Amino acid sequence: MKILLVLLSGVVLTFLVSQIYLYRSSHNIEDYKYEVIKAYADFEVRKYEASLFTSIELDTDDYKQASSKGFSALGGYIFGKNEDKEQISMTSPVAMSLEEESTMMFLVPKKYTKENLPKPQNPNIEFIELPEKMIAAIRFGGWASNEKIAFYRLSLEELLEKNGIKHTGRFSVLGYNPPYEFLFRRNEVIVELETILK
Repeated sequence: MKILLVLLSGVVLTFLVSQIYLYRSSHNIEDYKYEVIKAYADFEVRKYEASLFTSIELDTDDYKQASSKGFSALGGYIFGKNEDKEQISMTSPVAMSLEEESTMMFLVPKKYTKENLPKPQNPNIEFIELPEKMIAAIRFGGWASNEKIAFYRLSLEELLEKNGIKHTGRFSVLGYNPPYEFLFRRNEVIVELETILK
């Protein structure tokens, strides 16, 4: 019995150490830069800088299906499915619009421009430049799902209405963790605001 407990303790410890290592490794990457303009009890208002993204439109609003299809396409592009067979660094977070037909986006590392990015083999992948914008964001942990996303979207809408903050209705979900991370997972539902808050 003692041997079994020792073995189980070793497995658990190895798992925890590996998760901490993976978390630190995967979060030491380039991310979508923003400034927190105001932190409320349950959400934040942020100003995001203008940035370049790779994107692909998906013919479904189901999060699981769209996430799988989108990651396969955009992940394939940055892992070498482009005319130069060039590996492009992964960035964070992965963004997906919450519409009838979703759009998934990967942030492009700053060393690239639209002109010097390698051409995708997949003709459906596009490069999109997003301007500086104001965003409201609400955070949740665990694994994202249609139900969780709907709950936090409604929660964010109610919080914005309560605080008299007008938004555009353009919601997205952000995922910060690769699939092999089971601990410390971070997701956010965000929406673009109509006005600049100071």
